Amino acid sequence: MGFARTCSVALVGVEGVVVEVQADLEPGLATFTLVGLPDKSLVESRDRVRAAVVNSGIDWPQKKLTVGLSPASVPKSGSGFDLAVACAVLGADERIDPRELTGLVMIGELGLDGRVRPVRGVLPAVLAAADAGYRQVVVAEQTASEAALVPGVSVLGVRSLRQLVAVLTDAPVPDEQSPAEDGTAAAMLAGLTVPGAGAGIAGLGGDRTVDLAEVAGQTAARRALEVAAAGRHHIFLKGPPGAGKTMLAERLPGLLPPLTPQEALEVTAVHSVAGALPPGQPLVERPPYCAPHHSATTASLVGGGSGLPRPGAVSLAHHGVLFLDEAAECSARVLDALRQPLESGQVVVARAQGMMRMPARFLLALAANPCPCGRHGTRGGGCECRPSSVRRYRARLSGPLLDRVDLRVTVEPVTRSELTAPAARSESTATVAARVRSARERAAARYAATPWQTNSEVPGHELRTRWPAEPGALGRAEEDMERGLLTARGLDRVLRVAWTLADLAGHDRPTADDVDGALELRTGVRRGTALAGGPV
Repeated sequence: MGFARTCSVALVGVEGVVVEVQADLEPGLATFTLVGLPDKSLVESRDRVRAAVVNSGIDWPQKKLTVGLSPASVPKSGSGFDLAVACAVLGADERIDPRELTGLVMIGELGLDGRVRPVRGVLPAVLAAADAGYRQVVVAEQTASEAALVPGVSVLGVRSLRQLVAVLTDAPVPDEQSPAEDGTAAAMLAGLTVPGAGAGIAGLGGDRTVDLAEVAGQTAARRALEVAAAGRHHIFLKGPPGAGKTMLAERLPGLLPPLTPQEALEVTAVHSVAGALPPGQPLVERPPYCAPHHSATTASLVGGGSGLPRPGAVSLAHHGVLFLDEAAECSARVLDALRQPLESGQVVVARAQGMMRMPARFLLALAANPCPCGRHGTRGGGCECRPSSVRRYRARLSGPLLDRVDLRVTVEPVTRSELTAPAARSESTATVAARVRSARERAAARYAATPWQTNSEVPGHELRTRWPAEPGALGRAEEDMERGLLTARGLDRVLRVAWTLADLAGHDRPTADDVDGALELRTGVRRGTALAGGPV
């Protein structure tokens, strides 16, 4: 009788659980039983592992074989257990010294020819292994750079099962041909990369840099983008077709500061689980930008799917921008699903097979036309929509959802003089981003001893008690609340935006002009001069 054990990692969302893979060989009819709550793709690993071992030139043990995945109560899915299962079987058959497998965590899929293929979620899996005290990890060569992002962990990247067996038995390591050399790299990464995802701008060629200087006119909208980026406030752009709403939203990620090391790890972990890491880019360092189509389902937006839930667009936009163009065309049920993650900064998806908790602290940008034809209330006029059609169209964005959006800006059509004005009159992304970075630094210094970093995260009670505005500055906002024009949540959000305006202006506390500017950004009604005097 032979017995061996090694370890792998089961992922539930971006949270990993170290799983002990145990193999037991006994005399009897040659069978292969896999226990421990595996899903269908994991059950299929029996055939993959057997073929990989045989095609690696190693005899398969002709005995009764039982492989257990412990703890059995944790759901397990995917092909990432193949490498650990194969090594545990070879350890039980004494082809590998079982002691060499102690303390190793193995993550990788096996091809039928014995090659080790990359899998999704390597970074969060290695993070979970490191938290559990493991310091040696074996992964596919293609994901070794991703695994090496975790400090204090020794990573071995292998191309094949033959190479790993040679390393564990102190035999000469065979010089396997890399996937890139035989032209199968693209096939190995198929299904692991989402076109347009990652740190690039969706639909703009990935790494193309877009500049705010390309936007003609739109003084108020450009200023609102700056405020949104400085305080991470959600923004709603409303205007006719062709006014520049999408163009403005695409330039919003460029105004955000680069991700901190901790934020970069969080974002990369989510993208790794979703299979959205661009090839050759193991770490996402820029705020992500996610722009799903308006026909997106609830599962694709907030996460879900059959079996164990998968991350959705709100998680792929974590610490970045989620842009919903033509928001009024989206399903009302899909839009209302955003309400909980907008408040909590995370999304919890419960299914019969398990619960997924995913980070979702994103900056939401909505864009919509004023009516079905898009010309209602514009300077050129010409709207032919019935008043009832206009009301129904606008009602698709529910009041509870819009109450969570701090900035609401009307984007007017660009005039001929603005379109033909010299480009030098418009500020570049770098210039505006520098002001955003300074405002973020002021906020970070103010909240240094707290768990918050930006003004949008601070609870209203804390702002009213620990960091209040100047005496009397909230007068008009409180009047609007008394008249029913502002909810209690709305008043808190006005105060948060006022603090962002104060940070951009260098004020120690929000002034009456800052509060009036915040009210203008929320209601569209001009109350003061805070925006008029700001740079554009």
